[in-house]
Amino acid sequence: MIRIVNLHKSFGAKKVLQGVNLAIEEGETMVVIGQSGSGKSVLIKHLIGLLKPDSGEIYIDGVEITRLKEDELQRLTKKFGMLFQGAALFDSMTVAENVSFGLERHTRYSHEKIRELVEESLAKVGLQGVGDLMPHQLSGGMRKRVGLARAIAYQPQIMLYDEPSTGIDPIRADAINDLIKKLKSEMGVTSMVITHDMASSYKIADRIAMLYEGRIIEVGTPEEIRNSRNAFIQQFVHGQAEGPIKTW
Repeated sequence: MIRIVNLHKSFGAKKVLQGVNLAIEEGETMVVIGQSGSGKSVLIKHLIGLLKPDSGEIYIDGVEITRLKEDELQRLTKKFGMLFQGAALFDSMTVAENVSFGLERHTRYSHEKIRELVEESLAKVGLQGVGDLMPHQLSGGMRKRVGLARAIAYQPQIMLYDEPSTGIDPIRADAINDLIKKLKSEMGVTSMVITHDMASSYKIADRIAMLYEGRIIEVGTPEEIRNSRNAFIQQFVHGQAEGPIKTW
């Protein structure tokens, strides 16, 4: 479903991605781990066309996307739903208006159909009856779930999650993990999750890839990553200050 081939991206003199190679199978949940600032969010932005690589290729369902024209890319990225790190809700809109935002602008659905999809999406994330509330009336965990409802309203084939457990307490983070697993089971989506939360990674991943110094250094099942002999991976997954990864 997703194939990333020798992807490079620099910002000025700073090399962020230095030959990323990664393949994600249809229906799989791939978790990409790595330090803050390692390029995880830069990688995910390439998949939806927010960034263009300096070199390399990205295939989505067999289509190479890096050289597509804007209208062709927009058609293809309708396959995607994305949960942004801070949920990215519009504070001046109600919950229902936030969830319907993309549907209103990018589909020709009737108001009745959009209302139905909004209610279905909110129900899937356990937020029935909150459509009239404003974002400031919601907890952090509820805001994340509204962002997730907006992402799945399109009924996407591919879900992208940027640090889904960041900024919320461990109990609410685990509830988000359960939702990610539920959506995979119910909708059959292919998912890519960017995180540095190992508890979440072990729970939701089919496979885990570690991004370090601009490259994927290992890919494996949660059990394989947990038991990896790679010193960089062991330091990261155990959260140890001492090791080959520099802390400052």
